[in-house]
Amino acid sequence: MNPSRMNPSGMFPVLMVGAGPGDPDLLTRKALRAIRQATVILVDDLVAPACLRPARATCRIVHVGKRGGCASTPQEFIQRLMVAQARRGERVVRLKGGDPGMFGRSGEEIAFLRAAGIEVEVIPGITAGVAAAAAASTALTHRDHCHGVAFVTGHTAQGEGVDWASLVRSRLTLVIYMGVAGAPAIRRALLDGGMPPGTPAMLLQSVGTPQQRRVDTDLDSLEADLHAAGLGSPCVMLIGAALDAAMQGLLEPCDHALKLDFT
Repeated sequence: MNPSRMNPSGMFPVLMVGAGPGDPDLLTRKALRAIRQATVILVDDLVAPACLRPARATCRIVHVGKRGGCASTPQEFIQRLMVAQARRGERVVRLKGGDPGMFGRSGEEIAFLRAAGIEVEVIPGITAGVAAAAAASTALTHRDHCHGVAFVTGHTAQGEGVDWASLVRSRLTLVIYMGVAGAPAIRRALLDGGMPPGTPAMLLQSVGTPQQRRVDTDLDSLEADLHAAGLGSPCVMLIGAALDAAMQGLLEPCDHALKLDFT
């Protein structure tokens, strides 16, 4: 699919674009090109304003924020707006913080667009959990301690719960999104599931922005340290043994700078 070319029906495909965690330098080249070519951009609250600077002056920017505990744009309105703009022949970009496929409701939007006969292309972005590990100069996996990662939401729809006990048994590093409000219950569930109280944890708020804050703690102290530091959403929680290996210097640092020449 060529996103810059209309299909036979006279419509451009709608682009689901990941803006990354906040630092505009972490936008992919493909995402940057999509933003520059767009005539309409529907923007989530977690997208940093700097990521919109490359947009053309005539581009219509529509803020369709969705934040827990705050007034939100109805999901159906967002979906119908995308369809309406695409049918007008606009180059529509749906710009989401992080990666579109990671807790961004893009699955619902893609299904709605396809049901309306509109093509979709997904342009990935760096998700906040991966960016958080990079910002903390740590690793989410370690060959001696952890062989995988679980990306989990701490805020589930319709009261559905996460099987925290199974996640504890998996021994995977946990990357928990939207977990601030549920931190007490998450901590208790992990402890009840058998995770050691001393399991290292990192809490990172507003990853990739000038407001970024980080707290290093452990599972037992997670709730207390979260509140003592006054951290709020958006905040990513990293929990697992792999963090301990990095925090104690078991991962050998690179002793030279890698220089790449793209000329």
